[in-house]
Amino acid sequence: MTVPAPVPALAPVHVLVLGGTTEARLLAERLVGDPRVRVTTSLAGRVAAPRLPPGGVRVGGFGGADGLAEWVREHRVDALVDATHPFAATMSRNAVLAAAQAHVPLLALRRPGWVAQDGDRWHSVASLAEAAGLLPALGERVFLTTGRMGLAAFADLDGLWFLVRSVDAPEPPCPARMEVLLDRGPFSLEGERELIRRHRLDVLVTKDSGGDATAPKLTAAREAGIPVVVVRRPPVPEGVPVAATPDEAVEWVVRKLYAEGPAASG
Repeated sequence: MTVPAPVPALAPVHVLVLGGTTEARLLAERLVGDPRVRVTTSLAGRVAAPRLPPGGVRVGGFGGADGLAEWVREHRVDALVDATHPFAATMSRNAVLAAAQAHVPLLALRRPGWVAQDGDRWHSVASLAEAAGLLPALGERVFLTTGRMGLAAFADLDGLWFLVRSVDAPEPPCPARMEVLLDRGPFSLEGERELIRRHRLDVLVTKDSGGDATAPKLTAAREAGIPVVVVRRPPVPEGVPVAATPDEAVEWVVRKLYAEGPAASG
């Protein structure tokens, strides 16, 4: 009797997650539990003490789209997931170019943006510079929650006072009159109410990051009747499929790499 030769086990497919967001970390947690997948999360390294996801982790830039494509080829990446911050437009563009060069499928994981509610006094703008231009007409004590990058846009507003909240300390140029609050979400509604009350804040500036972790400030602003300047997020590059949740991204990985097969996914 001839004993059939054993069928060789398929090597796990390699998924590179461009991370730095809660959704990226949750995606890594779900993929790590699948023995068919090997996951590596890339972090930009801009935060001093990031929350590391499970699985493989690399920290630092790639050197542009060409460097990312080279890394993808060298490490035999089968699929690329752009789960960066909704405002990381440069990285998202590089992901598109690199995926095309390396012939791997690309997915964008983006949590939905916020939606104005009854009673909100939102002012939608396209940039931090446009937000800064509106502020003198809206208030004098500003709750600035756009992160430590980009404060130069507000540096010349000497007549305003800023409460700047960020994970790490900002670097100059910064507004002359400001207090820095180093903190990381999620934030509670009661905590946001107290900040507005204690600092007598009369205007909020935020990017449309979406998600629940930092949304309570919007509710607190609505309750206090103060205006909110919302910087619109850049669009996802044309032609890139989008998942709104980590679970949707997992479904895409499974469908793309197993239903179609890695060889067909390019």
